Amino acid sequence: MKTISEAGAAATITPPVPNSYKRKQISVNGVDMENKNKQTNGITSDGAANGFYGVDPFFLKWTLRDVVNVAKHHWLPCFFGFGLLFFMPVEYTLHMVPSSSPPFDLGFVVTRRLHGLLSSWPELNTSLAGLNTVFVGMQTAYILWTWLVEGRPRATISALFMFTCRGVLGFSTQLPLPEEFLGSGADFPVGNVSFFLFFSGHVAGSLIASLDMRRMQRWELARAFDLLNVLQVIRLLGTRGHYTIDIAVGVGAGVLFDSLAGKYVECKQRKPIANTVTAKDGRRLF
Repeated sequence: MKTISEAGAAATITPPVPNSYKRKQISVNGVDMENKNKQTNGITSDGAANGFYGVDPFFLKWTLRDVVNVAKHHWLPCFFGFGLLFFMPVEYTLHMVPSSSPPFDLGFVVTRRLHGLLSSWPELNTSLAGLNTVFVGMQTAYILWTWLVEGRPRATISALFMFTCRGVLGFSTQLPLPEEFLGSGADFPVGNVSFFLFFSGHVAGSLIASLDMRRMQRWELARAFDLLNVLQVIRLLGTRGHYTIDIAVGVGAGVLFDSLAGKYVECKQRKPIANTVTAKDGRRLF
């Protein structure tokens, strides 16, 4: 308490006692912020809900124009939605393949004529297997080149991720070799040795190399690799070297592990320079 004397008169000034902090007393320009937040979230100040359990459903605000715009500008998710509705009844009404019968594979049905040609012409089968092995060598050489020569480890890390995962999955579920399999000593792995069916390392490795080529704007080389990869897929199905699901998962694995390798490299580049591995000329190895 302070006393101030002015012209012989005494005036006493008593400071106000601060009240305890209460959130509901806060107001901005006369607006109760607590009730404002509740109304924004769909809840009134007395606890009643404006929407379902305090949520204002987004779909209730849709108009016919919104639906048309979704179908127009987001046709791919709409296509997948119709795919879901189509395959649900197909899956639940389809007769299962008996355990005594070979697996049904649509890729084998499509390449039936090619399989007949290769089975009746072993020399052609061996020649195509040798060319496919050369293509595997090309993609392997490119992936190693990007790291050892260009100093970009992403494609190499992606291939390491992919083949390790393939080994784990392939060993965990060992699928039976198709009855009509056409082997060749010139095919990779060379020598008619055993191999994992799930999933296709040929396809995944080719896609990893192709994706790196696109990042580096090597468009012609990327298109050439994609074309060779398509021919490789046709040959693998024609020789019954892989099931269709092995091919499809191989494509997905190539995209997935390329993305994971990119995130890994980006994460490591954010770390301090002291934690990086560099060459003598100062370039980063990892």
